[in-house]
Amino acid sequence: MANSAQARKRARQAVVARAHNGSLRSRLRTAIKAVRKAISGGDKVAAQSVFRTSMSTIDSVADKKIIHKNKAARHKSRLSAAVKAMAA
Repeated sequence: MANSAQARKRARQAVVARAHNGSLRSRLRTAIKAVRKAISGGDKVAAQSVFRTSMSTIDSVADKKIIHKNKAARHKSRLSAAVKAMAA
């Protein structure tokens, strides 16, 4: 266990950081699910608008290094392809 004052402070900070990172990761997952739900709904215009808003969320989480930039790019690419594949 943390014995020095510095180690105790780092442990406290780690708890706060973990909670913050978890909320950002949850926001990312929610954004991805919203796009998938819009795609399954069948409305291409709605799916495109939801996709545009989720792009900023994905980029924001990647910029904060919660997920790797390549993982963010992979999510954006696959979601974009799914939206484009929808029938007009």
